[in-house]
Amino acid sequence: MSEEVTAGRRVLLDEMLPRLLARELPGHHVTTVAQEGWTGILNGELLRRLEAAGIEVFITADRNMEHQQRLSGRSFGCVVISAGGTKLEDLHPLAGALREAVSQVKPGEVRHVKRLQ
Repeated sequence: MSEEVTAGRRVLLDEMLPRLLARELPGHHVTTVAQEGWTGILNGELLRRLEAAGIEVFITADRNMEHQQRLSGRSFGCVVISAGGTKLEDLHPLAGALREAVSQVKPGEVRHVKRLQ
């Protein structure tokens, strides 16, 4: 049984991720923390802002986010990406898994996209 895939979601890339990662998410409206003018904002305030802005999916490489912030009950889903680095060449091999996670993550849910060891 496959999960429903949602296209055209509003996605925010955290500031440590390259903006060109947006190219790996065709069909979605992708913006970055920097483009929103939120660079340097602490996580709690950042999450409030992205929720108020109607962001549906937040992509971060901050593996501590889900342990430091309450994400359940939020109006957006969170995708935590672990690629061994945050350069585009590190992230590119995970593009397919990232697209799937972005399409399927539900509000208040955290999905992990990891590099195979």
